[in-house]
Amino acid sequence: MKKIMMIACLFSAYLVNGQAFTGSGDQKMQIGASFQEHATGLYMSYDYGLGENFSIGVVSSYALGVASVTDAGFEDRFDVKARFNANIGSVLNIDENFDLYPGIHFSLKNFGGHLGARYFFSKGFGLFTEAAFPIAKYNNDDLTYAEKLNNQFTFNVGAVFNLN
Repeated sequence: MKKIMMIACLFSAYLVNGQAFTGSGDQKMQIGASFQEHATGLYMSYDYGLGENFSIGVVSSYALGVASVTDAGFEDRFDVKARFNANIGSVLNIDENFDLYPGIHFSLKNFGGHLGARYFFSKGFGLFTEAAFPIAKYNNDDLTYAEKLNNQFTFNVGAVFNLN
């Protein structure tokens, strides 16, 4: 009985194995929370692999928990970004379930950069964390608290799903 249980455990561990980024045609969706000064919100992204180590994608975020110091409308709370990622998890060869992806993005508010990491616990599910920052803001004036939403350093965390 012990041998059968051991074989079953080894076989189930084999089935749980995932892979973080598979290259061309790879598709990932991330859903999570966004944290920034004076707000917390929702974060959602989609990435599509174009090559062995790079992908393009789109990101959308909406600030929900806005501090009382600001009177932010929809246009201040909402942002959408087009992005490019360099998926270097396979280059670093840390773990086949881990992907590190630095990149750049163009949003409605700014041109910026991001650094993210994903870890897959199974073929279809994992966790991600990502930090994004503006490099060049489209509005160079002194920004109000409302204009700073989605136009400053943000930290995102949540679940990632493999769509392949």
